[in-house]
Amino acid sequence: PLETPVTKDQFLVLSETKSVGIPYFLMPGELHNDGNYIISLARLVQWLGKQAEELGVEIFPGFSASEVLFREDGGVAGVATKDVGISKDGSLKDTFARGMELRGRQTLFAEGCRGNLTESVMKKFNLRDGVPPQTYGLGLKEIWEVPERATRPALCSTRWAGRCRTGPSRRRSGGRFCTT
Repeated sequence: PLETPVTKDQFLVLSETKSVGIPYFLMPGELHNDGNYIISLARLVQWLGKQAEELGVEIFPGFSASEVLFREDGGVAGVATKDVGISKDGSLKDTFARGMELRGRQTLFAEGCRGNLTESVMKKFNLRDGVPPQTYGLGLKEIWEVPERATRPALCSTRWAGRCRTGPSRRRSGGRFCTT
């Protein structure tokens, strides 16, 4: 999935009317993209899935887990998937398939922010006790098709607008990350 190496970094501080570029040598090291690539997340996930399957990992795309399974000692044993192919009136369609119990030595919960199963595990094991509340970032993805002559290949541009001025986020920073 590594096809486009980063060829240039750019860091801009934004005001309401203009932007000011920060010279590369003043940029913090974590913003230097030397040796990094601009990748497609979809292609990366497909590639990782193939690597995992070659190592013996079973992946079940298209099946949602509906329940956490626990061992007798209380530890997590796996998950159960939902029955599928049930019509709205509760009758079974020709596509009916019984849900499965997926058990393993490790269970990885990758539901995103506060998924239902993760929430139940956090509650059962008191995983949120005594820790600060979780914070979230809002990310938007927009893909534009532009003529090749209008782009600079493999430019990594970071823009920072400083602190948000209003609302509950007023103590947070705002900005964006852009690649071409």
